[in-house]
Amino acid sequence: MARPTKQSPERGGARIRLLEAARDVIRAKGYAATTVDDLCAAAGVTKGAFFHHFGSKDALGVAAAEFWAETTTAFFAAAPYHQPADALDRVLAYVAFRKAIIAGDLAEFTCLVGTMAQEVHTSAPEIRDACGRSIFGHTATLEADIERARRDRGIDAREWSAASLARHTQTVIQGGFVLAKAGNDPELAREALDHLDRYIRHLFRVEQEQAA
Repeated sequence: MARPTKQSPERGGARIRLLEAARDVIRAKGYAATTVDDLCAAAGVTKGAFFHHFGSKDALGVAAAEFWAETTTAFFAAAPYHQPADALDRVLAYVAFRKAIIAGDLAEFTCLVGTMAQEVHTSAPEIRDACGRSIFGHTATLEADIERARRDRGIDAREWSAASLARHTQTVIQGGFVLAKAGNDPELAREALDHLDRYIRHLFRVEQEQAA
């Protein structure tokens, strides 16, 4: 998941500014390396304001994951991949859209909740669970189009389901972000999505249709 970023043109109250700061600073530095002082500086608020809105850094982490889920839901709902009439075309358009938004610095296109989940999955279970709700909630939005594409093309493969393929798309996307970070090269994430596109076409026998 990605990509809401940058501060709002008209900055809101201290709580929103802190959530926006968390979104951007944690993607750049990681959760553990991000301090309350970092967040206050980025948000332009005092420590008193921070602790007025959040009882701890972990409380901010949970709220940041929820804020990410809310803002990315709106972002993806308005994205153009919903426009094609054919369900499989919508699924492939989703993959193409995810590739298209891999642009700019790593911190601008990588996923806040993916970043945090990797760091805190054992040390901060409340943050991990909030990240999981965000990731799996977005994943579920793909299932209806995948299932419709299965029906439209008479795909009755018992070894995979719409839900499992939706999860696999997120596995590839999140893994692509990790490789992009490890290699300091966004092209590695784009390459992963190219392979995902080919894999989905193979599952839905697009090559056979074109050959016929």
